[in-house]
Amino acid sequence: MSIDSLLNECRGHMDKIVQHLEVELLKVRAGKITPNIVDGITIDYYGTQTPINQVANVAVADARTLNIQPWEKKNLELIDKAIQAANLGINPHNDGNSIKLFMPPPTEERRKEYVKKAHVMAESARVSIRNIRRDTNEHIKKLAKEHVPEDAIKDGEAKVQDLTNKFSGIIEKHIEVKEKEIMTV
Repeated sequence: MSIDSLLNECRGHMDKIVQHLEVELLKVRAGKITPNIVDGITIDYYGTQTPINQVANVAVADARTLNIQPWEKKNLELIDKAIQAANLGINPHNDGNSIKLFMPPPTEERRKEYVKKAHVMAESARVSIRNIRRDTNEHIKKLAKEHVPEDAIKDGEAKVQDLTNKFSGIIEKHIEVKEKEIMTV
């Protein structure tokens, strides 16, 4: 394995971590309701655990209201129970045709909790980035036994550090944007 292939692999892993963080940050509420809030919630649909967005139309009615319109009326109760069981902190309102989720405006204390949650997610991503840096550097050092020049190894380690700095910066930008979004009333 060459240093270039190790660097490409490293870049790919770090990119996946940032993409995962972006998805997770979408789930952190910021005072506005989004269809992503029900991502990961499933119902038993003909014996298969199926995400709500695959058995119903999930749409934002306004900044604080999410409307869930099941394609089959019999799924209304299943969706209602699944949302309650998911413990989102929002009680679903079932009007017999659709389910509405009304999000109350978060208090200052609650917004600070969301910011803390976002920071925990970002720190987890940073740790994963550092772990990839360590693993890649170990693989690069092993190449010394295969008669790769010392200069190439030092250059490879420097490039890994540059990647680490780049992706850590991206994580910082994401968390700054999310924190601003959460704290804006």
